[in-house]
Amino acid sequence: MSGNNEAEKAVYKVLINAPIDKVWSELVKTDEVLPFFFGAVCRTEEGLTVGQPMAMETPNGKYRSVVGKVLEFTPPHRYSHTLKFTNFEDAPCTIVYDLKEVEGGVEFTLTTLGAIPGSKTAKSMAQGGKFIVETFKSVVETGKPSFGTRMMLGMMGMMGPFTPKVCLTENWTFDNISKL
Repeated sequence: MSGNNEAEKAVYKVLINAPIDKVWSELVKTDEVLPFFFGAVCRTEEGLTVGQPMAMETPNGKYRSVVGKVLEFTPPHRYSHTLKFTNFEDAPCTIVYDLKEVEGGVEFTLTTLGAIPGSKTAKSMAQGGKFIVETFKSVVETGKPSFGTRMMLGMMGMMGPFTPKVCLTENWTFDNISKL
């Protein structure tokens, strides 16, 4: 795994020992818990298609932590979307997932673009980027996240009552997301 710290562009890479179609399929799942996205569920109205809003929400659907719009969807090589953390007032940034077949598997690259250095979004992505790529690798290769990640996700699940009200799903409808 490689990565760099918060900046207007941050890149995280990992080699995944799996066929590209399997890696892609795991990345673009909707309507089920995604451990590599901190246990969130990716919700859409019309699928992951260009221009459509998407949201990462709690499994019970009560809170949305991340919202955005799909910018590019080119199976099985690239998926890109805007990203706005619902609990921060920061402007959205862009997230790009690239998959490239290489000897030994698939190079998975997560790139964050346009996050303002020093912003809460940049800091959160700098902390979360490594977690996302490492957990994604584990899920694709073994079918589950590491034990430590499972424990952390369990603890996060208990924090629901402390989630800020601004993150309530009713505040982040797909119509509202489309206007970002």
